[in-house]
Amino acid sequence: MSRTTLDTPPTAPDAPAPLSHGLKQRHLSMIALGGVIGAGLFVGSGAGIAAAGPSIVIAYAVSGLLVMLVMRMLGEMSAAYPSSGSFSAHAERAIGPWAGFTAGWSFWVLLCTAVGLEGIGAAKIATGWLPGTPEWAWVALFMVVFCVANLAAVKNFGEFEFWFAALKVGAISLFLVLGVLAVAGVLPGTDSPGASNLTGQGGFLPHGSEGLVVGLLASVFAYGGLETVTIAAAESQNPVQGVARAVRTAMWRIALFYIGSMAVIVTLVPWDSKEVVEKGPYVAALDHLGIPGAGQLMNVVVFVALLSAMNANIYGSSRIAYSLVERGQGPKALGRVSAGVPRVAVLVSCVFGFVCVLLSYWRPDDVFPWLLNMIGAVILVVWIFIAVSQLLLRRRVEREAPEKLVVRMWLFPALTWVALAGMAAIFVLMARQPDTRVQLYSTGGMTLFLAAVGYAWQRARAAR
Repeated sequence: MSRTTLDTPPTAPDAPAPLSHGLKQRHLSMIALGGVIGAGLFVGSGAGIAAAGPSIVIAYAVSGLLVMLVMRMLGEMSAAYPSSGSFSAHAERAIGPWAGFTAGWSFWVLLCTAVGLEGIGAAKIATGWLPGTPEWAWVALFMVVFCVANLAAVKNFGEFEFWFAALKVGAISLFLVLGVLAVAGVLPGTDSPGASNLTGQGGFLPHGSEGLVVGLLASVFAYGGLETVTIAAAESQNPVQGVARAVRTAMWRIALFYIGSMAVIVTLVPWDSKEVVEKGPYVAALDHLGIPGAGQLMNVVVFVALLSAMNANIYGSSRIAYSLVERGQGPKALGRVSAGVPRVAVLVSCVFGFVCVLLSYWRPDDVFPWLLNMIGAVILVVWIFIAVSQLLLRRRVEREAPEKLVVRMWLFPALTWVALAGMAAIFVLMARQPDTRVQLYSTGGMTLFLAAVGYAWQRARAAR
């Protein structure tokens, strides 16, 4: 097996036309800032709170530390070698073509499926505002809007994400300010809850270590989507500077938006309140404060977060597909570029996402759950590829092109090994839980299948 050298990025013999560089620095900065505030935070955190109680703060802190390490590793490689393939291109460069194939196509399936899931979530909110309207029609509308926007020019994706991110950042910042004031007892019309919600209703660990484990697993998957900024950087005007800035500010963004907001919520609202799951933790907390219209306003923010995730995942999936084709690891049709946009890849990604939506209606009891289980642990597989790639590439970069190490992994290689150990521990925890065990096995099966196909593809190309 031959590996591509650092000075020669992997490309196919008939490489497609290059992508444009239409993303401005303000786009990339806001994508980096708002991308950390995903749909998983607003929508999925309620289940984690119900399982772990107040200890969800610890769960988000532990998983947040792991994510910081992963982002630092990815940032080191992406700043050295910006690519629309991001971790997939790095895996190919470090391990071999089969690894890039496996990481890239598994992530493509994850993103396309997520497009459909986020569309369904946004449609449920829309039908709540306009009862009687069909959910599938809303999903189709969202899909058409973002598909057309992504087909036109990359700057359209950047503009959508700029304003979506600005709204999300503004909303969660206001939420944190109001929450801290309420916890301190200085918000007009509210009394400080003190530590009653942290120590009552069963204590800080109401369901013991098992509840903490469930909350930890839920929190890990809430961080999915942070990789988009490294994909988008390849189409920005200054990709190295953009990636470096995004990675260096990742720590405080994760600490403030995720861990900080979880601490505010479980301090303000009893963790076992049914509204936390039914309405969502942010809406429940604002309703608890009795601020007129605040809960409904947060529903608008959740709606925007879901639309933002749809837009980002259509973009990310099309660029991952383009990069795979560029490196000779996919159907050439997906790599066709018009006006700097891989339009066929955008269309195929949207169609795949909408098929997932239709499956949720047509086959809700067998095919759709199987699809969800298959993508359940993909993000962990991707993180492992990132960590292994960084272990291998760091020494090679230091030896061959040390000037490209604009971003450096902390305490290399110790913290890289710590991150790998953390990922292995999460796999073990998933194998112990009945609900996540099925996801682990399903994702493992898909990964092994893709690895086998990728290795066969690699051998076939080498034999030509």
